[in-house]
This record gives sequence, structure tokens and C-alpha cells, in this order.
Amino acid sequence: MTEFLDVRGGRIAFDVTGSGPLVVLSHGIGVRRQDYRFLAPMLAQAGYRVASADLRGHGESSMGWASITRTDIASDLLALIDHLGGPAVIVGHSISGGAATIAAATRPDLVAGIVEINPFTRTVHYSLGGLLRVRRYRRCLFLLGGTRVFRSLRLFLRYLDLAYPTKPADYAGYMAALTSKLREPGRMAEFMKTFKSTPADAEAQLPNVRCPALVIMGTADPDFAGPRAEGDAIVAARPAGAGTAAMAGGAGHYPHAQSPAAVADLVIPFLTEHAGA
Repeated sequence: MTEFLDVRGGRIAFDVTGSGPLVVLSHGIGVRRQDYRFLAPMLAQAGYRVASADLRGHGESSMGWASITRTDIASDLLALIDHLGGPAVIVGHSISGGAATIAAATRPDLVAGIVEINPFTRTVHYSLGGLLRVRRYRRCLFLLGGTRVFRSLRLFLRYLDLAYPTKPADYAGYMAALTSKLREPGRMAEFMKTFKSTPADAEAQLPNVRCPALVIMGTADPDFAGPRAEGDAIVAARPAGAGTAAMAGGAGHYPHAQSPAAVADLVIPFLTEHAGA
């Protein structure tokens, strides 16, 4: 059942399942909290109270936000944790990975640990060599660049098709529902606001994160020329011993939906150690 939390500038939609230590799931740009439709029940079954939140402007959250940056998202997640009774482990995908870093650095009392899935936590440096060598990376930059320049839902859906090297059984139905959501008046305009932010705010906070951190990268993520190198670089920028990186074999940019069991096998031991059960 959808619940709502009023925050400065609007309201955030979320749902909660399970009981136990709190885990907050936050998705990436353009999609919805249903990205975690497979992982959330696995974590609840493992003994956690799991809150899945829609980003501001996305899903069932309100529209009309002044901005949608990683700092904004971190503020919303911290408000949700405070509302639900923290501390919590934040699982953040893509833009929300950077938001998790900011939340952990600014409110360590509310964040017991963070899991970042294919995160954009460091300032983006495009790889000329990657453009020449890695076809999926080249296609990704073309499709996401076209999405931004032309405000094109069609190109974004083509990007999603690329970002799932293999598709979950419900992919067609899920994408039909997502397409319908993004065709609602105002939703694409909100999505476009996410492209106006950079990960610089998150990168600046990497040295300040003291809680445990797990970075999960899909080996076939088209958003990065070298996913393993990106994950290692994020860990290296944290204080020594504060983070580890792990790879999800064959996964694209959405391993929590494409390969949820493999992601759960990485996340649950992290939660057992750092969140309790």
C-alpha cells in the first residue's frame, strides 16, 4: 500500500514490507520504486523492514520540484528514515547511489550502512577508448544523450532495453506500466530535471563516509566503459576499510531487477553484518 511523506517542496511516495531492522531502497532516474519488486520481498523474507521509495518527481511522488539532485534525494531519504525510525541501511541505485553517500556522510546517526548499485557517485569522465572499444557503452551514451537533448521517451525505452542484457519474465508488462507513467502530463519534465545535476556533490562526500559500504557493479553495465574499475575507484575514494566492491556477472545497469537473487546473495550478508536481523 502506498504511503506518503511530506517533505519540503512536495511529498514522497513509499511502501513498507516486512519487519526488523530498516532498509530503504531508492531507485535511479526515469523509473519507479517497482524496480525493486523482486529484491524487496527477498530482503523482507530475510528479516528486514523494507521501505521502497519513489524519487521526487517519479512514480507516485509529487511533481513540480525545483531540482532533483543527489543532495535533494539524500535529504528525502533521511527524512523518510527519520519518519520510519532509523537508523537504516540505504540501498541506492544509479543517482541514488550518490545520494546514499551524501546521506551517510551528513547524518551518520541515521545511516548504518550503504549499498550502492551501479552508482553515479563520482564525477563522470567519458572514456574515448571505451567509446571505440565497447559497443554497449557507445550505444548507451547515444541513447541517453538523445533522451536528454530531444526529451525522447522512445530513446529512453531503447536505452532500458540495452541496460537489461537479459530480461525478467515480466519485462514487457513492467515497461508498459512505466511507459504509461512517463506519459502522464509533467512526468517527463520531472525526469529531465535529473540530467541537470552532476555527481560532484556525492564525490566530495566520499572521504567523509565512515559507515560500511558495498558497491555492486554489473559486469555488462553499458553506462560505464569499465564497470569494475568504476566500482574500485569509488571504494578507493572512501576511508580505508570503509568499502568493498562486488560484481554481478552478466548484469546490466539494473541487476536488482535482472538478477535479483544474485544481488540478494551480496546484500543479505552485508545486512546481517551491519544492520542485524
